[in-house]
Amino acid sequence: MDKFGKSQPVTRFEDQRFLTGHGRYVDDITPQGALFAYVLRSSVAHGRITTLDVEEAREAPGVHLVLTAGDLAGAGVTEGMAINTVTNRDGSKPAAPRRPILAEGRVRFVGEPVAMIVADTLQEARDAAEMIEFDHDDLPAHMEIGPGGQALHDDAPDNRAFDWAMGDEQAVTAAIEKAAHVVRMPLRDNRIIANPMEPRGCYAETTGNRLHVAVNGQGVWGTKGNLARVLGMQPGDIRVTNPDVGGGFGTKAMDYPETYLVAHAARVLDRPVRWMADRTETMLSDNSGRGLDHDLTLAFDADLKITAYRVDSRVDLGAYCSTMGQGIQTDLFSKVLMGVYDVQDTFLHVEGFFTNTTQVDAYRGAGRPEAIYALERIMDRAARELGVDTWDLHRRNFIPKSAFPYVSSTGETYDVGDFARVLDRIEAESDRAGFAARKAASTARGRLRGMGLCYYIESILGNPSETAKVEFNEDGSVSIYVGTQSNGQGHETVYAQFLSDQTGIPVDRITVVQGDSDRIATGGGTGGSRSVTTQNNATLATVSKMIAAFIPYLADKMGVDEGEVGFDDETFRAGGSNLTPTLIEAADMARADGRTDLLVHEETATLPARSFPNGAHVAEVEVDPETGKVTLERYTVVDDFGNLINPLLVAGQVHGGTVQGVGQALVEHVVHDEDGQLLTASFMDYAMPRADDVPMIRFATEPVPSTANAMGMKGCGEAGTVGAMAATANAVADALWDRGVRQADMPFTPHRVWKMLNDAVAPVD
Repeated sequence: MDKFGKSQPVTRFEDQRFLTGHGRYVDDITPQGALFAYVLRSSVAHGRITTLDVEEAREAPGVHLVLTAGDLAGAGVTEGMAINTVTNRDGSKPAAPRRPILAEGRVRFVGEPVAMIVADTLQEARDAAEMIEFDHDDLPAHMEIGPGGQALHDDAPDNRAFDWAMGDEQAVTAAIEKAAHVVRMPLRDNRIIANPMEPRGCYAETTGNRLHVAVNGQGVWGTKGNLARVLGMQPGDIRVTNPDVGGGFGTKAMDYPETYLVAHAARVLDRPVRWMADRTETMLSDNSGRGLDHDLTLAFDADLKITAYRVDSRVDLGAYCSTMGQGIQTDLFSKVLMGVYDVQDTFLHVEGFFTNTTQVDAYRGAGRPEAIYALERIMDRAARELGVDTWDLHRRNFIPKSAFPYVSSTGETYDVGDFARVLDRIEAESDRAGFAARKAASTARGRLRGMGLCYYIESILGNPSETAKVEFNEDGSVSIYVGTQSNGQGHETVYAQFLSDQTGIPVDRITVVQGDSDRIATGGGTGGSRSVTTQNNATLATVSKMIAAFIPYLADKMGVDEGEVGFDDETFRAGGSNLTPTLIEAADMARADGRTDLLVHEETATLPARSFPNGAHVAEVEVDPETGKVTLERYTVVDDFGNLINPLLVAGQVHGGTVQGVGQALVEHVVHDEDGQLLTASFMDYAMPRADDVPMIRFATEPVPSTANAMGMKGCGEAGTVGAMAATANAVADALWDRGVRQADMPFTPHRVWKMLNDAVAPVD
């Protein structure tokens, strides 16, 4: 065990190899002599394919294979991409159009794969793609988040994918009608591009009848199952691996056509085949995030307690409903929308619409910011319209500490919480008392200053089960096999640190093994802030099983009864025996005695309930009314993540997530023209947050340990983004309010803010 004790802020072990160029990313480890794949993509958003002639490309220098939808069908590859749907509010089935691996008859978004070329070099594959005759009849593009227009799919004539709702609409309507105060607000949640540092990529190779696919994803088992389905193979004949992954953010949680195409090509050619996206391909073809319009209503009684909340959302799904495109949006609202507030009635209504764009179902940095963003923006608006302090409005509507466990209006059971304590802490940490003086100083310089608050809650989503296996190796090292997948969060450090904390095994002897379907039987991958909580819950169960297995063996060695042997997180001890072996020493003894059954221990554990991280963000901005430029001057976060394993990694997660949310609020915005062409298809046109856009983030924790798991943890991976969007937006709205701006939607770019100020009505006293 580390000499400084448990739960220390340890720097990441894996950073040594990452920072010295020794990372093993998918493009670094491609087999020698692998062929290069290049994907020909649609250049139009909507069209009927009239010609797709690839014969000249097949004869081009260096070309080994050209694949079209017809070639796939001829080879028996007829399955489409996986889809995810929700049932309509009237009980009817939603639209569930087929999404082909390569375009079949029509193209429906710019960037949709039409053909794949495999050649000796990437340049030869690109050159061959230029020889493909691809003609089409243009069809009108549908770019509105709403019904009507040219239908993208026959089974969705009005482009409506689903019409879902939950809650008691009648009760909410009645509560709104009799409310003392009602506040309504439209809201736009802008679309963003995920943009992981490492674009998507994969390679495939065959050995006999076995197929190995390496992909920089967020887990291996879903990909393995889909490969078996699409290629008609037995799962046992497929191995999927995830090497080092340079960022996922939700966009790599699902499969894409290129994975199947590369795998099929490797089988046809019996040669390794590789593919890597460039940045523009990433922007054109990867699943985007957000893209919603909301109409929000809050009802209050005379004491300003929220009595009802209604949200009507229209969701941009893109051209298809594959992977999580539909289900995740409804899950966002149903699980966490009203978590912090003691509201009586809620009605949630979400409609999904097809547009001629790529999928919108990945959520960079977080899976639940839309719900919190909607609630916190109208909470802030309500305070202004009702003439009360927004901090006081929050306090009036918090679930009191004495009410836990608490069942929310959306059916979630929150085990613990002390929201008022967290809010008190951030009020001090953000120096709210000094804001008036800072605002006066800004005013003296001709600037507008605003402060924005967001109180969020989220839940740990995804598969609650995970498996851990611990193996003692002959060289004295220990391997822990995990079912999650690091995308850069520091899992190798935190898993080794936790195992060391529980067993006393030195961390420098522990190796974390992940991302290999041959070496690890099951796993849920990474996503939804689930990894550390679910995986360490499984590790805890495995350690318990391991200790219980060693005790009878060591009792015999010590010459005592089993009941007298204990383990103190470092050594086994028993009264009357001077034998005090560590686990490493006990494993060496077992190996010498031929007890190989004691060298490998495995256990699966399931969390009994969700845990609910929560916290508060306070942003402070200054606006130049002459140019519209928004400067983020101060930013403070206080979170309740329960117990922490490594506070340093937690701070890093919060900082990164916060910057992502700030980026969406201030600079990021996907723009298409009326014909569905992506106008922000490179970093020349799509703005990502830079170092000088964000001040140093002040971060503190107020832990209330969860009762939903033995470790008292709550998860933290997405929390920064969940709070940052609303806090930043509310700060800008606060700065603009006195100038008469009543509707302020992200992103707050200089031109948009300048226009808001110039279009605003005269301020009202």
